[in-house]
Amino acid sequence: MIPLSFSQRRLWFLNRLEGAAAATYNLPITLRLSGAVDKEALAAALRDVMERHEALRTVFPEGPDGSPYQRILDTDQAWAGMDIVLTGDGEADLAAAASAFRGEGFDVTVDAPIRARLFVMNDDDYVLVVVLHHIAGDGWSMAPLARDVAEAYEARAAGRAPEWTPLPVQYADYALWQRELLGDETDPDSLVSRQIAYWKDALTGLPEQLQLPVDRARPAVATYRGENVEFTLDAAVHRSVAALAGESGASVFMVVQAAFATLLSRMGAGTDIPIGTPVAGRTDEALDDLVGFFINTLVLRTDLSGNPTFRQLIDRVREVDLGAFSNQDVPFEYLVEELNPARSMSRHPLFQVALAFQNQSRPDLQLPGVALSIEASDGGAAKFDLSLGLSERFDGAGVPAGLEGGFEFATDLFDRVTVEEMVERFGRLLSAAVAEP
Repeated sequence: MIPLSFSQRRLWFLNRLEGAAAATYNLPITLRLSGAVDKEALAAALRDVMERHEALRTVFPEGPDGSPYQRILDTDQAWAGMDIVLTGDGEADLAAAASAFRGEGFDVTVDAPIRARLFVMNDDDYVLVVVLHHIAGDGWSMAPLARDVAEAYEARAAGRAPEWTPLPVQYADYALWQRELLGDETDPDSLVSRQIAYWKDALTGLPEQLQLPVDRARPAVATYRGENVEFTLDAAVHRSVAALAGESGASVFMVVQAAFATLLSRMGAGTDIPIGTPVAGRTDEALDDLVGFFINTLVLRTDLSGNPTFRQLIDRVREVDLGAFSNQDVPFEYLVEELNPARSMSRHPLFQVALAFQNQSRPDLQLPGVALSIEASDGGAAKFDLSLGLSERFDGAGVPAGLEGGFEFATDLFDRVTVEEMVERFGRLLSAAVAEP
């Protein structure tokens, strides 16, 4: 039997714990299509992509020993559960119908981890909703997924099958390779032993729970309901951040991390601020074109003790981050097992706030004869108490043109107005810090 990757094991456990109705780990994308959509070609293209990427037709039943394993369905089996319904709901009901479809959960033991539905408004106006469960994909996966759908649609619309270059590996190969790479934990010279030793030292004495300026008491069991407050920072701020990063031998990410940690500390979180951040986890180019769940999570511990200047804080952040990124192979799930922090159904282990830069390739879905736009989806979920997501914009000459992002927050803890105030404070703090570090 094929084992799950370490990241998949955690999502499998959470799916069993929360129940199949939970949509916490749904990755939805909503597309508005205008023009002469070939509905049969679109359905055939989605089926082609499911056949190409085994991760999209893999379920995770429980084995005789209670451990989950990967069961790869043949394409006919997987497609039988897709149920691409062509629905004429009308504009008034479309938003509610699409939202309900995005919010349906998956039972990962029996459900193929992707579904799609085309809502037909009229002969030239459609909304396509595709929902991927995180156990089978990540943000990076959206680019190869969109590219393959577009290529397959163009082929099917022309009456032929897509002529793809075969993928060098599938996700099951990665899950097996990951165990081989990490080695045996009983061998002190293995990669997993060396990196676990690093993390045990780096995270000794980590705060059990970060004290945030919440609006209400933490519930005994987190609901994972969330909202997002979006914002932009102008080109002048972006240029100043980039300039300070260059002077400090740091990255823009590190400067933003220093500012985020400073904000949290000023709001009462103390001087020892653990921040979670995702890393792509695609350490071999053979994985670049594959749909699958490769992202790992690192804990970046930010030390604000001793009242450092902002420039000094960036130096501390750079040292910590370089060490963390050099030891990124240990899966977060494995690290939690080894460190064994106090567990609670009310909070995320090891960190409760996160920072992510959205720097992966953006999905570029182009269908012949069809105008297409991505519509914002009401995610409605928050995996952490508070998380900051940012992306950089550049002009045609590659000059920084602004930062855009949002604060995602758990509605269990925060009111929207509180987070809106955080956004304002973050913008002021970052602008002042880079002006006079």
